[in-house]
Amino acid sequence: MSTAALAEVLPAVNASLNAASGVLLLVGLVAIRRGRVALHRRCMLGAFSLSVLFLLCYLVRVALTGTHRFPAEGVVRAIYLLLLTSHMLLAAVLPWLAVRAIQFGLLGRLDEHRRTVRYAWPIWMYVSATGILVYVWLYHASG
Repeated sequence: MSTAALAEVLPAVNASLNAASGVLLLVGLVAIRRGRVALHRRCMLGAFSLSVLFLLCYLVRVALTGTHRFPAEGVVRAIYLLLLTSHMLLAAVLPWLAVRAIQFGLLGRLDEHRRTVRYAWPIWMYVSATGILVYVWLYHASG
């Protein structure tokens, strides 16, 4: 695949990775609420793996094409930038929370796991969902 073709397909791949991670987060939440610990563990580790793959693909895309300017102006641009800023700030915090939550869960330190997940899960879900919104606005709704 050429560099140009790769750069063209990576935004959609990244949005798909975000969506798949979000689905696994939801399935994992339902699983643990139903007492299905093994399924919960697989879903959370899968969501984490997809998020790591997203980050790698995102870094490749930025290296290939740089950042993209949102073309709309006025209120729409302000809303987009607010969404993007909240997404980026929370995405910067998320890896630390996710790694700690996974570490506590795998070590059986369930009280600490639950305390960490109280913050990590909603942040992770928000980052996954807003990642998809940013993609749609930037690549499909803005032009």
